[in-house]
Amino acid sequence: MTAISKPTSSSPGAPADSDTKAVAEARHAETLLKTGALQSAIFNSANFSSIATDAKGVIQIFNVGAERMLGYTAAEVMNKITPADISDPQEVIARAKALTAELETPITPGFDALVFKASRGIEDIYELTYIRKDGSRFPAVVSVTALRDAEDTIIGYLLIGTDNTARKIAEEALLKAGALQNAIFNSANFSSIATDAKGVVQIFNVGAERMLGYTAAEVMNKITPADISDPQEVIARAKALSIELDTPITPGFDALVFKASRGIEDIYELTYIRKDGSRFPAVVSVTALRDAQDAIIGYLLIGTDNTARKEAEEALLQAGALQSAIFNSANFSSIATDAKGVIQIFNVGAERMLGYSAAEVMNKITPADISDPEEVVARAHALSAELGTTITPGFEALVFKASRGIEDIYELTYFRKDGSRFPAVVSVTALRDDQDTIIGYLLIGTDNTARKQIEEERQKLDQKLRDQHFYTRSLIESNIDAVMATDPRGIITDVNKQTELLTGCTRDELIGAPFKNYFTDPMRAEAGINRVLNEGKVSNYELTAKARDGQRTVVSYNASTLYDRDRRLQGVFTSARDVTELKRFEETLKVKNLELEDASRMKSEFLANMSHELRTPLNAIIGFSEVLRDGLIGELTAQQRGFMSDIFSSGNHLLSLINDILDLSKVEAGKMTLELEPVNLAGLFGNSLSIVREKAASRQIHVQLDIAPELETLQADSRKLKQIVYNLLSNAVKFSVAGGEVTVSVVPVTRDQMEDLSPRWKSRAFPLPSEEFTDFIRISVTDGGIGMAPEGLEQLFKPFSQIDSGLARKFEGTGLGLVMVKLLAELHGGTVAV
Repeated sequence: MTAISKPTSSSPGAPADSDTKAVAEARHAETLLKTGALQSAIFNSANFSSIATDAKGVIQIFNVGAERMLGYTAAEVMNKITPADISDPQEVIARAKALTAELETPITPGFDALVFKASRGIEDIYELTYIRKDGSRFPAVVSVTALRDAEDTIIGYLLIGTDNTARKIAEEALLKAGALQNAIFNSANFSSIATDAKGVVQIFNVGAERMLGYTAAEVMNKITPADISDPQEVIARAKALSIELDTPITPGFDALVFKASRGIEDIYELTYIRKDGSRFPAVVSVTALRDAQDAIIGYLLIGTDNTARKEAEEALLQAGALQSAIFNSANFSSIATDAKGVIQIFNVGAERMLGYSAAEVMNKITPADISDPEEVVARAHALSAELGTTITPGFEALVFKASRGIEDIYELTYFRKDGSRFPAVVSVTALRDDQDTIIGYLLIGTDNTARKQIEEERQKLDQKLRDQHFYTRSLIESNIDAVMATDPRGIITDVNKQTELLTGCTRDELIGAPFKNYFTDPMRAEAGINRVLNEGKVSNYELTAKARDGQRTVVSYNASTLYDRDRRLQGVFTSARDVTELKRFEETLKVKNLELEDASRMKSEFLANMSHELRTPLNAIIGFSEVLRDGLIGELTAQQRGFMSDIFSSGNHLLSLINDILDLSKVEAGKMTLELEPVNLAGLFGNSLSIVREKAASRQIHVQLDIAPELETLQADSRKLKQIVYNLLSNAVKFSVAGGEVTVSVVPVTRDQMEDLSPRWKSRAFPLPSEEFTDFIRISVTDGGIGMAPEGLEQLFKPFSQIDSGLARKFEGTGLGLVMVKLLAELHGGTVAV
């Protein structure tokens, strides 16, 4: 397809008169008209297969020529397949490999291999085997053009193809074959111009007359081909060849045949000038004609009108060039026989593949003699059954279809001279004279070893993929969760058995249905899919699935986006775990926790109320017993004073117990607060020591206090801090042996040193933000008591518990002292450890 660019504005200083503008507009209009006409001609022509695709390769246009050549209707392929799907897969793979090596970039086999050059702005014309709807094949020459929008963005590709079958036959026969000579010289599709050694035209066939407008009589023995060629191109060719071959070449006929005169294959493009002065592009193949002594007696210039191909950007190689290329190519075995099958031509490719020289086989054997005899017999039997006629095993079996005008390409095993074998793909053509009588056969073969190996590798890969698919499927099916995959629109593309059980629907029913339809809240389900697409994944997203029978199941939905190997979004992969029982357990646990909280609150309220109720009469008992004991209302006997002292002591003990219970209930109820104030540490510790000093002295226990000199005041609740210190000192004195020692140490510490406390008791009422508390004081109380077993530490800070019942009887106590120490320390942002 011809690209039409917009006229550019004039450069500075360039003339911009109305004549110039009119000429530019006229040329632009002419170009548009030609383009439209060409497009219409190509797309409506049955001689060209015009296939247009979108940027991804999906076919959008499939013209009548494509329908005729390939056997599909446009409706059968449009928006369904790519051109790669109707191409020989082995050739597509081979092309991808070749382009990868040529362009040094990895190219994926498939449509990309067919359009890669065109997508990079590189002219691309190649040969390819197309596969028809009925499975038959034909060679095509394909020209690829990238279609671009106004911003030069590729929006698709145009692949214009021609059926190369006829050309293959023509191009694969040597010029000396009489049948091919007659076909070329009598064809109106080729301009065949033969000259003498000096270049004067001697033969001017009907094709040349039609293309150039001259009769043979007007040019023969009068002019050279250079006289009907663009003189500027002839001069340019002479210069280019002079540089290329490093020898001066005179512009004129010499420039057109110089390479051929040196035995160099020569095919080039040239502009011919018709009798009426009009021009057309031609592709010209030049061959030197030689006598028996190999002396040049003239030249043969075979040309094809390249106008249509140029405008369609196909630039097809014309017959003579490709013919020469094939017969001189080592990649094809070209074997021509006479009508009886005796080999007449055996090209270099056949020599290379089969190991024979041409002299060893020409006029001696038939192709059947170098073919696997069992395969030849099998082919004869198969054709006999297929065609309903008896076919003799031998050469006839190899050419029978071609002799009946039926296209014939088959696989066959060839035997080399050394006895080794190789698989070949053989194309057979009957060669006919101008009376349509068969005068021989042309068998063109390619070594199919590499393709066979690729097919075997592909089969192995296919099996590996099947195994991998089975393994992946097994993993999905063995999952205890309901597993689903959706496309980006939320349409289910795959499910496992658990999903069928969850929904009560079969896999076939689920695939293609919206994901949201199987949940009680479709909007929330759809929002879950969208969230995955936006964030990449989602975890523990709660949904309630509904089954066909109405059963509802609470599921925890986890999902992530799903990509292919090229990182293209394919959809969402989800798993849904049944958490119905878990939800029931959580609800039960929540109810139990609320019940426990209520019970704890009621207990604390009960204790607080009871403590208040008990403390009021107890204060009266303590007060009156103290008055009586001290004789303030009269003298008592010694026995009576002893009774009063016991009442007073027991009352105080009971009051202390009630106060501890009240404090504990306040802390547990969250009602105890701190009244922070500057506290003089020396005074506080001195006061606490004075309370226990008398008791310590009565048992000859020495109490030692060490306060770091830099510690003077502290922000704390004075009463509660005193309670902490008193409880620690009271316990130390209580459990120390007589004559022992109690040491109290008060030092400043940092946060890191705080963390060094025994990890067993490293707990706090709340986390300590590093920016809030950085400095602490450590109060250490050491006594000379009896110690405790490690297992006793577990009970140490539990309310109303003492480590040993014997100790409880020996030493008075409620079991609340250390509990209060811990709670009050944590209330101050600290901790307690043993």
